[in-house]
Amino acid sequence: MEGSEERDPHYVKRVVLPSGKTIEVVYFKDAVEQDSSFRTVAEPDQALHLCAACSSELVYPTGWEEADGDRWHVQLRCPDCEHRSEGIFSQSTVEAFDEELEAGTDALAADLRRLCRANMAEEVDRFAAALDSGAILPEDF
Repeated sequence: MEGSEERDPHYVKRVVLPSGKTIEVVYFKDAVEQDSSFRTVAEPDQALHLCAACSSELVYPTGWEEADGDRWHVQLRCPDCEHRSEGIFSQSTVEAFDEELEAGTDALAADLRRLCRANMAEEVDRFAAALDSGAILPEDF
């Protein structure tokens, strides 16, 4: 279209975790532009899923690679306050973080299943009510 400005407000980056799972991280342009002012060095023994700035439990990795031996270089982002940090962490700290990420994934999947069932039940109820009222006829199919 002539005269229209095409804007992509986000992009997706894939991060491979030590467990072999891959997660997709969605970045939004406004947050990416603020990135450099929020970066700090993380503490080596911190719980990586907890934000050092706002205590949110939703911190996730934006980058994750082996540093040396059994240590990992991890870049972190908090979606609540946009705080970013990075550091080198032990295998045990990273494994605990991976378990938290897995638990979060499981919780999201369970919520999605519950939401899908609730939506389907609502659709079935509406369909049954439409059948009972005569609003749906054989010609509609």
